[in-house]
This record gives sequence, structure tokens and C-alpha cells, in this order.
Amino acid sequence: MWRNFGKQMNKETKLRIHNITAKAALKFGSEAWVLKKREEQCLEAAQMKFLRYLLGITKLDEEKNQCIREKMGAQNIVKEIKQYQEKWLQHVQRIDINRLPKQALQYRPRDEGT
Repeated sequence: MWRNFGKQMNKETKLRIHNITAKAALKFGSEAWVLKKREEQCLEAAQMKFLRYLLGITKLDEEKNQCIREKMGAQNIVKEIKQYQEKWLQHVQRIDINRLPKQALQYRPRDEGT
């Protein structure tokens, strides 16, 4: 698809494709993730690789990540994941106590000594 239509697509269409495909794949299942620094770097690198490809920029062009995000109007994927996790936590705290996500959140193992 990119070979045939990539040069003809405008920036907004490319960003929509990025949001629908790449970002969704990177964020899948992130509600319960505990991100370490290395994992954050890998997620950001994957996002930047996709955005660079959309703009036709290579690493040899030495374009800063922040500049690329500004050109595309994209937010840092790690920040988005953290916002999504906060939103999910607030949702789970609001739901009924009988629902499984709420029970899992409130689960505390019993002490074997008692």
C-alpha cells in the first residue's frame, strides 16, 4: 500500500493510519503493564521508526524525535500509555465490586501464619 499510495497521501491520512494500526498495536494490553525504562525506550523507538517512515526521514537526516512528533502532530507513546493506564484504573475503581477486574485490583493474599 505504501509503495503505491505513500507519496500521494497527505500527512493527516498517514497520521490516521498510524493511530489506527501502529499505535493500537503498541498499546494493546497495556492496562496492566509495569513499564521499565528499557521497555519505554523500545516502545518509543518503534513509534519513531514508524513516524520517520511516514515522513520519509531517515536516521541519517539527524532529525530530532520531538521535531518529528511535532510535524506529525503525534504524542509520545509512553505518555499515552501512562494516561491510558490512569484512565483504566479510574474506570476499574468505579465499577461494581462483583466484577472481576475490581476483585483482581483489590486482591490481597492471605497471610499463611493466621
